Amino acid sequence: MAVRDTPWSSLKMAPIDVTFGLSEACKKDSRSPKVNLAIGVYSNDDGSSFVFPVVHEVEKYIAGKGLDKEYAGILGLESFRRASLEFALGSESKAVIGGLCATAQTVAGTSALRVIATFLAKHYPYEKTLYISEYTWPNHAPIFKEAGFSVKSFRYYNWKTGGLDSEGLYQDLKSIPKHSVVLFQACGHNPTGVDPVVEEWNEISKICKDCGHFVVIDNVYQGFASGSHEKDATSIRRLVDDGNNVAICQTFSKNFGLYGERVGTATIVCSSVDEKRIVESHLKLVIRPMYSNPPINGARIATEILTNPQYRNQWLKEFNVVFEDIQSKRVAFHDALVKTGSKRDWSHILRQKGWFCFTSLSEEQVAMLEKDYAIYMSKAGRVPVVALRTSEIGYLANAIHSVMK
Repeated sequence: MAVRDTPWSSLKMAPIDVTFGLSEACKKDSRSPKVNLAIGVYSNDDGSSFVFPVVHEVEKYIAGKGLDKEYAGILGLESFRRASLEFALGSESKAVIGGLCATAQTVAGTSALRVIATFLAKHYPYEKTLYISEYTWPNHAPIFKEAGFSVKSFRYYNWKTGGLDSEGLYQDLKSIPKHSVVLFQACGHNPTGVDPVVEEWNEISKICKDCGHFVVIDNVYQGFASGSHEKDATSIRRLVDDGNNVAICQTFSKNFGLYGERVGTATIVCSSVDEKRIVESHLKLVIRPMYSNPPINGARIATEILTNPQYRNQWLKEFNVVFEDIQSKRVAFHDALVKTGSKRDWSHILRQKGWFCFTSLSEEQVAMLEKDYAIYMSKAGRVPVVALRTSEIGYLANAIHSVMK
């Protein structure tokens, strides 16, 4: 068949997605052993994806109710939106009790960020530049760029201590233009595993308030930083309670294991009920041509777990088991690195929190791990502790020691 001209004749192959492309490359690698550290998904020790038992129970319970499959409406399920708000802000939050939160159910966290980015691009009256930490989730910048923002960074990670560069962060927040849009991760920072402590969040909140910055909070790993969902919401609640202009992007992909169900919310905290109604009306205008209305199955599962005491207690117990397993993997990885005889101080790995640890490997060393050991990880040297199998930890530690000699 003859090749004909099409509108796509001059189109070039698009770049492969950094994260999913790396994972696919690992799957195609025929070498053994090999280690796939591209994607952060909590796995069983055989490599299979973990599902909370309570999720299966709730699915059966919901199926037995014979519910309809009607559209949820543009803003999604009201019961889920309320439960999600209370999970992040607490049931006694003045913003929740006062009805000040314009909340939309979204297609997980990515969609929540895009909804907020598009809303801000249309209506935020100040400079359309997003400021993010120098190391962050790779999709943060593309999401906001696609919405029309330029993207710049602020200092965050201290290479010498393996912790937070608090002074650099404070200085940058003060030096950027007033009313800037800044994005913070609520807890379990991806990829560094470094979170501000309470006193540092207090200072961050104060600076943002004094400078009039608009704060976007990406809440992905609530519970996985400290083991407590309440403690991990400290950053969000501090920023809101201090009267900052705040948007909250939530996902239940990680803490409920509902990855493929795509469950999340986007919230803008308003100053009055009337303002909230107006903001919600414009969120609808953003969402309608984007995905029209969100899927309902995952939201029903999350709502049942959050609001039914029996299921919530069961989930908390199961969550604690997962959290302790992740902690034990982190300790085992640290101990294996020390056991190699490395003279490097690896104690920062124990101080880092959540799903990830930041090895501080150079891009060249990461490339050597892939070439010589079939170990696939992001160029930033991020290790998703949640994805480690017990059998891989020693191999990974020895390989890291080898490329760092």
